[in-house]
Amino acid sequence: MDALSYFATSWVSPELFGLTALGTFLGIYIGAIPGLSVTMAVSILISFTFSWDVNNALCLMVGVYMGGVYGGSRTAILLNIPGAPSAIATALDGYPLAQKGLAGEAIGLSTVMSVIGGFVGIIVLALAAPTVSKFAITFQPRDYMMLGILGITLVGSLSGGSLAKGIFAGALGLLVGTVGLDPMTAQERFTFGDVDLWNGINPVAVMIGMFGVGEALHQLHYMDKMVVKQKINRILPKLSDLKKYLPLSLQSSLLGVIIGALPGTGGDIAALMAYDHAKRITKNPKVPFGEGAKEGLIAPESANNAAVGGAYIPMLTLGIPGDAVTAVFIGALFIHGLNPGPLLLTEQPHMFWFTVGNLTLSNIFVLIFGLTGIKIFSKIVECPKGILIPIIFLLSIVGSYAINNSIVDIWWMLAFGILGYFMRLYRFPVGPVILGVILSSLTDQNWRRAILSERGDLGPFFAHIFTSPLSTVLFLAIVLIFFTQTPIWTKMLKPRLFRKKP
Repeated sequence: MDALSYFATSWVSPELFGLTALGTFLGIYIGAIPGLSVTMAVSILISFTFSWDVNNALCLMVGVYMGGVYGGSRTAILLNIPGAPSAIATALDGYPLAQKGLAGEAIGLSTVMSVIGGFVGIIVLALAAPTVSKFAITFQPRDYMMLGILGITLVGSLSGGSLAKGIFAGALGLLVGTVGLDPMTAQERFTFGDVDLWNGINPVAVMIGMFGVGEALHQLHYMDKMVVKQKINRILPKLSDLKKYLPLSLQSSLLGVIIGALPGTGGDIAALMAYDHAKRITKNPKVPFGEGAKEGLIAPESANNAAVGGAYIPMLTLGIPGDAVTAVFIGALFIHGLNPGPLLLTEQPHMFWFTVGNLTLSNIFVLIFGLTGIKIFSKIVECPKGILIPIIFLLSIVGSYAINNSIVDIWWMLAFGILGYFMRLYRFPVGPVILGVILSSLTDQNWRRAILSERGDLGPFFAHIFTSPLSTVLFLAIVLIFFTQTPIWTKMLKPRLFRKKP
């Protein structure tokens, strides 16, 4: 009974209810603006709310977090500019749907599936937090390194059929991600003596350039193309679609929770892995992936919102952040006199159940606010290209500058925009570049930690992979996924696919 009363705290208090609604609304529109990250918004809120009551502060910040993760899908679908890294996979099929005049249906479907994913994450947080957190802490540095490699092997799903081009793009992203000061030795890497490169190249600037400016430059070839009128007569998904795609949404959500619960990962990796999962289990999609497949929209949107609940698991039970936003939340909890960790569930169970209830309320507001304003948002796609392309350039410049208030980020954004344009021109995928940049830090740092733990000896390093069940499973998964993306696998399948039935 006590747990239920703690759960309902933010539901029955008009002040807390209103702050959660406000935070979710702001989060959706902050998440939709490239460059204004959820992490940045929550960090700024700490400075405004440190003198508030802890419940009030958490309601506002939880709302911004939940809404912001969902909000990145809006511009990903309408403009092919992901508002956040977790929406990169959403753009792959969401934008083609908008190009076909189905922006309203795409946003409606992504909203409902995001909310389903959010509820799955919250349920797992409430019921299995201690169990999942114990699983998360069994990950060694070599396991995190292999998790990063596993993500990079997904380039085949993002490469439009050419594994060679996908590997090249992924390797380019890894190279870009290593620019800057070495995090362990502070040695310069690929900086060429330029102080501005000491902090590396911001992944958000790369993302905005590749997807935003690159797409805008590419659209200059189609200035005379007729504007596609959007069909907004139906926003709520059909019941038949919900029944058809619910199993995929639930599978992607569970994958998102597990990935989200691994410290240092987050919704971006969860969304990309869910997209790859959808591509593998969907045998005969009605529309090919990358051309407007609904499965390619549902899987990442379910996974990245489910990862929110997953990220809270290690934060509340172990005091370890699941992603960048929960790292900021830990600081906020300490400021307010709370101590997230193993004793939280026993000494302060009210705070755990209050958080679960607040996340649930915020997820409901995502559904309410996510299904409103779609007609206004969809008008963006119907703008003449002569107006829309300058707006995209302006948003890209503002978003890039907002990252660190630095002109340097604008130059990098423009440079990667031009690179993205030429990659599109010669049919190279841009998704693997962003994936490589995002995963470079996870892979690089944990490779260094793993090899240091073995005192630089590769023999024990590889031997221990096969003495740990978790490491063995990850290693075999990497080999299997890579092998299934090679021409050899395709040739092996052809006799089975074309074998006549008796």
